[in-house]
Amino acid sequence: MNHKKRSKSLIGIGVIAILLLIVLRFGLYFLKSDGFSGLSMLIPLLLLLFIIFSLCTSSFFAAWVYQDCKKRGDDPVLWAIVVFIATPFIGLLIYFLRRSELKGTCQACGHRVSVKAKFCEECGTHINKEENIIMVKQGTHHLKLIVAGIVSMVLMLICLTGFIVSAATGNGVNTDVASNERVWNLGTISMNSNTYLDGIWKLDFRSASDGFVEEQNMKIDDADSQSVYADVSCKTVPEGATLVLWLVQGDISRSIDVTDLSEPVEYSLSEFQNGKIHVRLQINGVEDAVSEIYIR
Repeated sequence: MNHKKRSKSLIGIGVIAILLLIVLRFGLYFLKSDGFSGLSMLIPLLLLLFIIFSLCTSSFFAAWVYQDCKKRGDDPVLWAIVVFIATPFIGLLIYFLRRSELKGTCQACGHRVSVKAKFCEECGTHINKEENIIMVKQGTHHLKLIVAGIVSMVLMLICLTGFIVSAATGNGVNTDVASNERVWNLGTISMNSNTYLDGIWKLDFRSASDGFVEEQNMKIDDADSQSVYADVSCKTVPEGATLVLWLVQGDISRSIDVTDLSEPVEYSLSEFQNGKIHVRLQINGVEDAVSEIYIR
């Protein structure tokens, strides 16, 4: 009995720990990304609810498998963990393919015997139809866990659908490169490296969707004397392709074409204020580009 209670406690603690880690991950991302700037709160909320309902779905079905395993004499903890980790879809498929046959108890000797058996294999006692019916009825159990799992699954799919539709249509997603809020891309980029160390932003990419924006927040300490330096080279520039450097702070936005530079470009920051500034590269068809941007 103590072992069973301890196993349930460990499973409960594990589920709670996973939920706390997810909330912590979202919290850290919230702080790092300036509070999801430029993104409607509905989108991260739908994503968070999708993850939570996914875990609830896995937990409910894992709990049902735990109870079902106990009735069949299998290892309940092991199978509950398999279903939880492998997701309900894959986990339940594996479980139903491998689970043991449902057994009842012989009324004469107490031996575990298949509900389909007509005689006890231990003592040979005939098992009448009524006893089989009783044993089969005992196999229907914990319907509340199944219902809860199905409800959680439906809510999970609703949240996932809402997230995909919102992201695909761009509703609540800021894509304006001149905006003072963070820019969120709906396209893709094939990147070699993207680092920001000691105030130097190095971006090396192979290709990107048309209009894709990469950005890095930098800090202006003395706007009257400092400038932005950009050393950019593009190896492949199809006709009409451009690479544009954007400097955005509040209502001020400036763009500089850095597609074909013979030498590093320098842009004075005197029209900006001390503090954070958005430094962005808008990629319009160029490929195999290497850039190094910093303020000094």
